[in-house]
Amino acid sequence: MSYSLNTTILNPSSKEKPKNAVILCHGYGGDGKDISLLASYWRTYLPDTLFVCPDAPERCAVSSTGFQWFDLMDQTKDQVLVKSLVAEIKLNLLIDEVMDNNNLKSEKVAIGGFSQGCMISLQTGIKRKDKINSIIGYSGKIIDTNHLQNNINSRPDIILMHGDKDEIVPVSFFLEAKEFFKKNNYKVESKIFKNCEHRIPTEGSSLGLDFLKKNLY
Repeated sequence: MSYSLNTTILNPSSKEKPKNAVILCHGYGGDGKDISLLASYWRTYLPDTLFVCPDAPERCAVSSTGFQWFDLMDQTKDQVLVKSLVAEIKLNLLIDEVMDNNNLKSEKVAIGGFSQGCMISLQTGIKRKDKINSIIGYSGKIIDTNHLQNNINSRPDIILMHGDKDEIVPVSFFLEAKEFFKKNNYKVESKIFKNCEHRIPTEGSSLGLDFLKKNLY
């Protein structure tokens, strides 16, 4: 099956048709193969799940081998939002393709990601009119809280995780997002990892797995 974004696909380990799907978005300068390492771990325990790990639509401005969902270099807040809206359209198209190609309803699809992949997942998932199952966010933030506040269309379950020593995306953004979702009556789980920098620790991958088991199975 072909998709509009270059993707790393991990088919269900059960060899059956997928009963659900998880779309994982990599961070700034990464690619689908990077985030597929997380999917490889989860796949063992989620045998009926299709994992889709796309490359972001743009070549990264600071990495010749990596990709970006939107440019972060020398951009104003408004410019970042405008460029994220372009990426959102492309991620939405991929979500639609995953559903259509695999005969899945939106409530059988979870999305998520790390860092910039978390940012675009939160924005896209909340704004979709057809409610997806859930969103997993690692080390990210809400791109623009005012924009998201004015464009809430659905309320998937959310889990947010972040390291307390993150110097790339400070933990204050995690707290801002957590407060935003609680204020807007979302079911949100959250976890701050002690002595953790900008990465997904082992505990984070385990919590993400438990969250998916609970929501998709």
